[in-house]
Amino acid sequence: MAKKSPITLYGISQSTCTQRVIATLTEKGLSFTLQSIDFFGGEHKTPKYLQDKHPFGVIPVLIDENGFKVYESRAICRYLEMKYKGKGTELIPTKDPKAQGLFEQAASTEISYFDPYASGIVAERVLKKMKGQGEADEAKVASHKAELNKSLDVYEKILSQQPYLAGEKFTLADLFHLPYGTWLVKIGEGDLFESRPHVKDWWTRITSRISWKTAQAME
Repeated sequence: MAKKSPITLYGISQSTCTQRVIATLTEKGLSFTLQSIDFFGGEHKTPKYLQDKHPFGVIPVLIDENGFKVYESRAICRYLEMKYKGKGTELIPTKDPKAQGLFEQAASTEISYFDPYASGIVAERVLKKMKGQGEADEAKVASHKAELNKSLDVYEKILSQQPYLAGEKFTLADLFHLPYGTWLVKIGEGDLFESRPHVKDWWTRITSRISWKTAQAME
């Protein structure tokens, strides 16, 4: 009988936030079990799930080998990096306060200037149809895209000076962009990256990582 992995991730492989954690687990070289949630059947909204897993009723949730539970994908990724610091890729620099400060700066950039607009476009173009909520509001899409273009113009300047958002090394700040950025490419918005040479090179580097290919390939 195969030994069960000590780390359990509750979610679904198609979920952007679940994929973010899978990529982090893979970067850290950690063995884990993906426990699928009946998302479309509403399991994440049941009283038991709300009580035992995530009080806001979303995915993913991670239960570590010591039984410790943590939810919210970025928090999970940060926890994994801190808990398993000596394993795999270092995803948050902690030895140098300046390097760590630059990482936090880059991580804040993703959540402030990329995610709201990228996720907003995907919500309109993809999630609405999946939920049976009708067609995309193209005015909203255009507004999100205009803001994202402004942000990526700044990214282009940053990435003309360094290969990754926090400096010379790949970090969680880069990884956090992967799920929604990949969706943008899937729905025909790849020119957001392709039209900016330094952003394009950065995007090629981070999407080529084995960890992201692994997350994409999981069923």
